[in-house]
Amino acid sequence: MIQSYKQKPVLQKQYDTIIIGSGMGALTSAVLLAKEGQKVLVLERHYTAGGFTHVFKRTGYEWDVGIHYIGEVQRPNSIIKKLFDYVTDSQLKWADMGEVYDRIIIGEKSYDLVKGVKNFKEKLVEYFPEEEKAIEAYINLVFAANKTSKNFYMDKALPSHMSKISGRWMRKPFYKYSDRTTYEVLNSLTQNEELIKVLTGQYGDYGIPPKKSSFAMHASVARHYFSGGSFPVGGSSQIAKTMDPIIEAAGGTILISAEVSQVIIDNNRARGVKMKDGQEFYADNIISGAGIMTTYNKLIPAEYVTRHKLTEQFQKVDRSVSYACLYIGLKGSTEELQLSETNLWIYPDDADHDTCVDRYLDNINEPLPVVYISFPSAKDPDWPNRYPGHSTIEIITMLPYETVARWEGSRWMKRGDEYDAFKEKFSHRLLNVLFQQMPHLQSKVDCYELSTPLTTQHFVNYEKGEMYGLDHSPKRFRQKFLQPRTPINNFYLTGQDIVTVGVGAALFSGVLTASVVSGKNVLKKVF
Repeated sequence: MIQSYKQKPVLQKQYDTIIIGSGMGALTSAVLLAKEGQKVLVLERHYTAGGFTHVFKRTGYEWDVGIHYIGEVQRPNSIIKKLFDYVTDSQLKWADMGEVYDRIIIGEKSYDLVKGVKNFKEKLVEYFPEEEKAIEAYINLVFAANKTSKNFYMDKALPSHMSKISGRWMRKPFYKYSDRTTYEVLNSLTQNEELIKVLTGQYGDYGIPPKKSSFAMHASVARHYFSGGSFPVGGSSQIAKTMDPIIEAAGGTILISAEVSQVIIDNNRARGVKMKDGQEFYADNIISGAGIMTTYNKLIPAEYVTRHKLTEQFQKVDRSVSYACLYIGLKGSTEELQLSETNLWIYPDDADHDTCVDRYLDNINEPLPVVYISFPSAKDPDWPNRYPGHSTIEIITMLPYETVARWEGSRWMKRGDEYDAFKEKFSHRLLNVLFQQMPHLQSKVDCYELSTPLTTQHFVNYEKGEMYGLDHSPKRFRQKFLQPRTPINNFYLTGQDIVTVGVGAALFSGVLTASVVSGKNVLKKVF
């Protein structure tokens, strides 16, 4: 049954803008348009709003499904901090994770990534004293690549006739970095494979290993965390909670359990949406934040998909990796359990990242290529007020969709004994990795629950349970169709597919989409 996110709304048939999905890009678009006086209807098929920024709860615990740490929000003049303040009316607060935001563990060795560019460099030089020049050159390249990204993304908001005139020159400097793989760039700086493995130890943040990923994507993530990591005080659900009042104040509404079955299009103009229960809502503009593949495969009438050859676009991009996440609840406080805010990235030591990924994708009984461990209850200073004497851990790794495809079509939480046995076996595999690092936790685990690609498919509506929408390979950044405008009039896209993965990027996607829809320079208003 369709419900309001907070209270029973007075629904109307006509809105200024309807937005499908309530992820970061969708909510940002909604708030920015609301601040321009628009009445916005946000439609979320899940029973809670927020997309990958939502939480789920079990007795005594809650877990954040997508936000593990955010960069740049401790810098008061950063674009991300100003954007978050603008779209939440400065109600969203952040907790600093401390000096060490990521620890890269390769076999028996560990390497700390510390906040502050100077500190970051000095620490790496401690580990690799003979590679100082390479480390310095790497940092310079990260900044240089990021400097070119602003014009590249702003071109996406330009009308097509203006982009044809100036877009080529706005994009060209960015292509210098996006066309090369991360490994290609780093290998030109150093032949030290261990250093390359450490520098690319955050590749899980964008889901594709160094020999396949675009260096522009890698540089974006590396730069994002140079100033350290932060976590939303009160958990990631605070993001939607602080944005919702702004949408409501302008006469808009966020609806949950509200699944759109199709966009209503007449004479190549989007007019509204038809809901799964048969209701129809209309608006001057329709925005989809559901991901480009889901949008074109499931929401657009077939005649328009064929007319505009929309599915042919999919031949030019690939889906990102699918994954499993183990959500763990423990009896004991952060202090009692000696938990830290620092994320752990754990890798095998017998091969490079790409080799480890390839052999695992061929046979998942091979060593896990990457294991990411996060301690959300330790990152949130408000956690003890909500769940005293309890703590949480999340463990993420790759899991090919094909591994669970035979249970496709079964019901969530009722997929059968064989599926449950598979999840239990895989859960223990991840628990063993945790206990190797922190053996004192073995007797402290109170509960755990594993999500698989089928879980992501069910809740986020990504067809293959992909974690990051589209893959961040060099060819992805050459696709002009990854922008807010579509060939259908008054129909727009937002979310990570039109920018890149990550909450900060999705936030910026909302800026681009709202700018296109409103015809105003939203970013200028933010500053």
